[in-house]
Amino acid sequence: MAKLIALMHLSFDGFAAGPNGEMDWISFDEKIFEHVSKYIFQVGTGIYGPKTFQMMESYWPGVLKDPESGELAGKHARWYASAKKIVCSRALKHLENKEAGLINSNLEEEIKKLKQQSEKDLMVFGSPGLTQSLARYDLFDEYVINVNPVLLGGGMRMFEDLARTKLDLVSATTFSSGVVGFHYTKKLPI
Repeated sequence: MAKLIALMHLSFDGFAAGPNGEMDWISFDEKIFEHVSKYIFQVGTGIYGPKTFQMMESYWPGVLKDPESGELAGKHARWYASAKKIVCSRALKHLENKEAGLINSNLEEEIKKLKQQSEKDLMVFGSPGLTQSLARYDLFDEYVINVNPVLLGGGMRMFEDLARTKLDLVSATTFSSGVVGFHYTKKLPI
């Protein structure tokens, strides 16, 4: 069975987006990109909320056509082009990208099916509302979280109203920007 992994950038006070949805506070450089890429390139399916998917669709296909893109960006763009893409939204009834799948009902059951059927792991990219829903269903096996050295004081939280879940720290990586990248797995019952 495939694992479900959450990839998120958080402020030090636990927000995934600012009060108006802004993400301009996220520190992201080549070293952080290398760090998250080692997780991304092991994944076969990207799972997105509709806003995150729209951002990805408006950016990564263009990188493939840009001869000035760096090696790592090009590799990620090729991964994005070949990865299975799933968008989770109760409001959407269809997607412009006919190659992407849409889950608009029975979220818990559909993600469980994907985990059962997938040969490679699945990753939720950002999408804090979706991440909270899947965490409430206790579907995540791993969390890859980059904590940024900023206090936002408000916004959209990644974790809210969740059941207690014990985690095991796999690694913590510090970056010159002050970001700390954490990799946790869900603690297995004894």
